[in-house]
Amino acid sequence: MDDNKLKPNGFALIPFLVFIAFYLGIGFYLNANNVELAFYAVPAPISVIVGIIVAFIMFKGSINDKFSQLVKGCGDENIIIMCLIYILAGAFAAVSKSMGGVESTVNLGMSFIPPKYLTAGLFIMAAFISISTGTSVGTITTVGPIAIGLADKASLSLPLVLGALVGGAMFGDNLSIISDTTIAATRTQNVDMRDKFRMNFKIAFPAALVTVILLIILGKPEQVIKAQAFEYSLIKVVPYLAVLVAALLGGNVFLVLTGGIVLSGIIGVATQSITWLDFAGKTYEGFTGMFEIFLLSMLTGGLAYMVRHAGGIDWIISKTRKFLKGEKSAEIGTSILVSLLDAAVANNTVAIIISGPVVKEISKEYKMDPRRAASLLDTFSCVMQGFIPYGAQVLIAAGLTAGAVSPFEIMPYFWYQFILAGFALLSIFIPFTKPKQPWNFEHDMREDEVKKLIAKA
Repeated sequence: MDDNKLKPNGFALIPFLVFIAFYLGIGFYLNANNVELAFYAVPAPISVIVGIIVAFIMFKGSINDKFSQLVKGCGDENIIIMCLIYILAGAFAAVSKSMGGVESTVNLGMSFIPPKYLTAGLFIMAAFISISTGTSVGTITTVGPIAIGLADKASLSLPLVLGALVGGAMFGDNLSIISDTTIAATRTQNVDMRDKFRMNFKIAFPAALVTVILLIILGKPEQVIKAQAFEYSLIKVVPYLAVLVAALLGGNVFLVLTGGIVLSGIIGVATQSITWLDFAGKTYEGFTGMFEIFLLSMLTGGLAYMVRHAGGIDWIISKTRKFLKGEKSAEIGTSILVSLLDAAVANNTVAIIISGPVVKEISKEYKMDPRRAASLLDTFSCVMQGFIPYGAQVLIAAGLTAGAVSPFEIMPYFWYQFILAGFALLSIFIPFTKPKQPWNFEHDMREDEVKKLIAKA
């Protein structure tokens, strides 16, 4: 069937809605029964499989045709590229951490934070670690115990310190080129990571700067603690810097990440932090550590293709035409869509993967720059994580206090996410992120036609 001749069909969205309802329903049920990290207790791929089963039951056609659609969606070029980037990013993170890169980075930051600017310093340090490692959750888990101890010594508000920590971690995750949200946003929109970085930086950096200023003014410790000596090795921080710089210079992401893995391994062996066997083992451990997001991306891609083939995506586009009049309204629609999905599934990566195909079609229809679309997907999913009390970041931060602080006590101090929302909305009406070189939509159209001809052949 030619995609251009698909009839809009709202019922085709039911499998997607079942997927979201199952994911959300299980989360609320487990949360009501006091299960820790309830929304993450059942792996997301299980929820996708439930949606796929519903699609097989609902949609017309033979079983073989449905399997063919599912596999075609799972094997989409952008999905496969996304998955390969995931496993390389996982390997880089695992090898770098095993040779002491994360520990050295944390200690380096702690060594240079002036005690009187502790809260702002924690925000900056969390941002650097998160942008280097590509994980906000990992950053919070690593830095959180240190931050809590320092807050106690300096008589600082614990919710304020944790809010600053989570904000810095989300800032870095939003910009990191090895973050799963970045990978998902760029691959669903088929844009380069450095282009999305430039777009995001123009929104995220001013928000971070305002946050740091507020933390300097309002986050001063009542007791200035003495500076402590932390052991670190500068050479172990080098792989993070190398990967970041190489990516921003436009290096091929596969070469950049592979180079980062090799460099981390060489430094680890040279400093006797790991052996060659450890290097091989940690590389594979990094691959397997990304299995859930790998599987989630493939299955969601397959479900999305089945839903599109049944007319679900076209139904959304046909309905949005009523209020989407041009580029600005398309940007607003994109922001609302990914925000609502993030609130529903409490996972910004999942929200991006689900909304990505729809946003791609909206982008084509209303000439919204795909680089801008990728930026909005990542930014507003990050923003929404600061507005929900059941997101992984706030739950882990609160959990580190052993019940002393609740998620609701931390949320008012998510200053960065609130300020980011303001700058992101402002960027829609005042296009200060607009790149000098406009997007070539005609090239996209020609490329799509070529792909269709190849598929028919």
